[in-house]
This record gives sequence, structure tokens and C-alpha cells, in this order.
Amino acid sequence: MTYSLITVEQSKSVITEAFRTLRTNVQFTSIDLKTQKIMVTSAGPREGKSVTVANLAVSIAQTGKSVLILDADLRNPTQHKIFGIDNGRGLSVALFEDEDFRDYLKETEVSGVTVLTGGPIPPNPAELVGSKRMKQLIQDASQEYDVILIDTPPVVAVTDAAILAQEADGVIMVVASGEVSKEYAQTAKEQLDKVGAKILGVVLNKVDVKTGDYYYYYYYHGSQDKRKKRHHRKEKASSSVSA
Repeated sequence: MTYSLITVEQSKSVITEAFRTLRTNVQFTSIDLKTQKIMVTSAGPREGKSVTVANLAVSIAQTGKSVLILDADLRNPTQHKIFGIDNGRGLSVALFEDEDFRDYLKETEVSGVTVLTGGPIPPNPAELVGSKRMKQLIQDASQEYDVILIDTPPVVAVTDAAILAQEADGVIMVVASGEVSKEYAQTAKEQLDKVGAKILGVVLNKVDVKTGDYYYYYYYHGSQDKRKKRHHRKEKASSSVSA
């Protein structure tokens, strides 16, 4: 599978603009509340939550804030693939060893974005993310970074996300357009509600956005590159958060 950090690769694309809107809407949705620790999850697999986390992190960092991505999807860690960094000593190892969490952090090529990768897949992920050490790690990290984005497994399949939602200030749920039923998404929301999670909103992902010549020229200032034109006329975009 190919992962794209489109907020870096295509700074003027419609998708990048969608992530800026997502960033802004998260800020406005929580204007009177502390939302430093934000968990991002999905109802089911392959809905794009990890890519959403990575691109949202870049968008936030571009405003001058320091962002830590915590890859807490210990069943299928992905952030190291997106950023092209090593996954040997990640979160699963940090939770076993009694050392400073900063020893496991990895800087990325994106200024302001740091990642604690998932690490080797453990036999007991739910127990690890629900441990006292995990709670302490998140608390310690919150003293170091402006924003912490927590990437978790899908809500319906396993309990990990519901456990971690209790440690977050707010939750964003990613839903793939045309792939997830309304009932399945509702089940995910109900499971989050049961643990008292504050749901900031929903990102509707994998939406086909067809753009005309005017929109294309608006972003590319009259470029005659036909190859780019064909590529950008149809893109998969994330929608903004809806409260």
C-alpha cells in the first residue's frame, strides 16, 4: 500500500486545503475547551484514519505548534510507513521498559512533527494501552508538546480505542464515504459514548471531488502541464470536521 503525505507533497491541492479546514474546525469546535490530546479513530479498517492523523499533524505544525503523533494502533502500526522512519523501538517497547519516553521519539523531516511509532506488535495490545504506564506516558508527553494526536485501532473491532478515548480531550472519527454503513458508524459512536468520550466531529474520507478548469487554474496559476491537470481533476479528499 502506498501512503501519501499530501500536505507536504502538494501544498496547493484541494486535499491539503481540506486538512487546513479540518484543523481550523477542530480549533473552533473546541474553542472553550482544552483539546491538547486528540484521538483519531474509525469505525472499521482501511478508512484512512492513520493518513488523516499524519496530514492533520503536518497542517497543525505549519501554524507553528509542536505536534506529537502517538501511534497507539499496536495491532497495525502505520505512522512509521507514512513518515519513512524506523519502527524498532516504539510505543510497545516503551511501555515494557522503564525509561524516559523521550528516548523512543523520532523526529521527522517535517518541522514540528515528532512521532512515537507503534513498535513491534505485542501479544497483549489492549492491556498495554490500558496500563498505568500508558496513562503516565500521555501525561508526560502533554508537558512537552502543544498537540498530541493519538492514532488508535478501529472502534468496533477491538477495545483499544474505547480505552484510550478516556485519556483524550476529544475524539475525531474517520468514516470512509460509500464504504461504511450508517448503522456501523452509529455503533462506533455508541461505543465511544459509553466511555464518556467527547466526540469533536466526523471526517468523511475518500470523497470524490471533481474540479473544473477554473478551479485547476486558480491553484496552478495558468500552468499548461497537462499531466498535472488530468491528475488533479479528480482527487480523493477528506471533508471538514462537522460538530
